[in-house]
Amino acid sequence: MISSSLNLSMKKWRQSLHQIPEFGFETFDTASFIVEKLKNFGITDIETNVGGTGVVATIRCGNSNKAIALRADMDALMITEKNDVAYKSLRPGFMHACGHDGHTATLLGAANVLHNEGGFNGVVRLLFQPAEEWGKGAQSMIDDQLMTRFPFVEIWGFHNMPGIPLGFFETCEGPFMSAEDNFEIILKGLGGHSSLPHKGRETLVPACSLIMELQTIVSRKINPNETAVISVTEFESDGLRNALPGTSVISGDVRSFNKSISQKIKIEMEKLVNSIAIAHDLEVEFKYTNEFIPLINDEELSKKSLEIASSVFGKRKTKKANEPITGSEDFARYLDKVPGSFAFIGNGSESKPLHNPYYDFNDEILQCGADYLIAVARSRLSV
Repeated sequence: MISSSLNLSMKKWRQSLHQIPEFGFETFDTASFIVEKLKNFGITDIETNVGGTGVVATIRCGNSNKAIALRADMDALMITEKNDVAYKSLRPGFMHACGHDGHTATLLGAANVLHNEGGFNGVVRLLFQPAEEWGKGAQSMIDDQLMTRFPFVEIWGFHNMPGIPLGFFETCEGPFMSAEDNFEIILKGLGGHSSLPHKGRETLVPACSLIMELQTIVSRKINPNETAVISVTEFESDGLRNALPGTSVISGDVRSFNKSISQKIKIEMEKLVNSIAIAHDLEVEFKYTNEFIPLINDEELSKKSLEIASSVFGKRKTKKANEPITGSEDFARYLDKVPGSFAFIGNGSESKPLHNPYYDFNDEILQCGADYLIAVARSRLSV
């Protein structure tokens, strides 16, 4: 397991990565950092530029060919950091506001132990993935023949979670995190003077009406036993204080755990959009995209995850999650191909939320996170 000296190194790696945040598929420096550390450990089977800037390293021990994958995401967000820490982001407008720096350092620590100490019989694939925040990175690696170039039969991952007590572990079988769909609605009419609304076809009032009508889809069109959320997150127009807008843009996202519910919402949304357009003599553009699919944990492996976690975190700190959450994670793309399990490790009850300019990954969970990944490899590839 993780020694005190290695734990100290992991903290240094995490804080170094925190200073060089990179967005999306632009994780060049982060990937180089990872490759350098892996080589320092003595790991030589390393492939770069997988699915863009992804890194895949392979560790073999014993004579079995059974392979499992351990995954960490490595991209940051376009957020300006407001923390006043010695390792603050050196790149204005970018920061690790979701803890992917911690996830990467955790997997590096596990890689060090698994390579140097073994304790398993088989093959461990280490996946360092870009562009999780976009929801594009996992699919990009899959499209780059990940599953055939580096085959594995199951995959494991985790995410730190503010609000869960520090060092506590949670997961559950089945639906665990939701799908995320994005939408954009553009209403086009004819703007004009605010004193003469009848002379034009302004879009502000119809847009406001549409925003309210969108909220009726979940309450009136979706079975109450299903989980769904529709959120309008942006509203823009080309109006002025005394000029009615001729164009208004509404955008937002939809969360659900069922593909049929996602499709139902899309259909009902399009009906409302077209109806508003007809009622107010407007032109309309409607875009609806499926960005993240639901994350569905394998039942057997998630039960096994809780067993393994109990030996690492202790039974008191290990629990089955009460319910799935409506956040999204593109780890789901891997689970669409092979069975696996995804879990949360508590970042602390007082932690600032994810995607917040004051958020920071708690270095105290690096050791337990790495110990968990090591235990997973040794349990699933038992000698």
